[in-house]
Amino acid sequence: MKLIGLIGGMSHESTAVYYQTLNRLVAQRLGGLHSARLLVWSFDFADIAEYQASGNWHQATEDMLNAARSLKKAGAQQLLICTNTMHYCADDIERETGLPVCNIIDAVKDQLIANGIQQVLLLGTKYTMSMAFYRDRLSADSGPVVTVPNEQHQAQVNDIIYDELCRGITTETSQQTLADIVRYYRNQRGCQAVILGCTELGMLLDDQRCELPCYDALQIHCHYAIDAALK
Repeated sequence: MKLIGLIGGMSHESTAVYYQTLNRLVAQRLGGLHSARLLVWSFDFADIAEYQASGNWHQATEDMLNAARSLKKAGAQQLLICTNTMHYCADDIERETGLPVCNIIDAVKDQLIANGIQQVLLLGTKYTMSMAFYRDRLSADSGPVVTVPNEQHQAQVNDIIYDELCRGITTETSQQTLADIVRYYRNQRGCQAVILGCTELGMLLDDQRCELPCYDALQIHCHYAIDAALK
């Protein structure tokens, strides 16, 4: 089993879910007392969030690269970025470290194609929804058509993520807001499924609380990473 380096803390709420899920998946696959071989680098998310808000993606990328280099020096054999938004620099990290990065966008794309999804709604931070890196990689090479919410809906989703979920807060009001947004794009744009493209969104939405099939990027990412680690 390969040693996986996790770049987490963005936020710590979802990194805890990554840790638990990866270990449970290995236990299910191998049985007995087996668990995942993991190294964790956990950021103070306030620093990364400040770079994002100010548009300082260069410094955010530099900090991510430094984390990746440290994990490589510690013995990591593959890397897992425990956030959707900071996959903005995934290719830079793979190129600079020479380590394979289990890309969350590729993992989600493979699942969508396998299930015949042709039109999908992307929910995430305003950066994930508005910047091109995520949706372009997702739709390339016969991938699905990606719908992103309008600016008003993007602001609502982003506020729920940063003001509530990253702080461990979940409310029925916010759950209903997200469900209403999903329903709108199902009815108005013909979306067949929704990507929970922020690693905290699974705290509020799943197939039972949503009128479209939910593709939880975090859960899909974990399966993808363990497949690679056990090869």
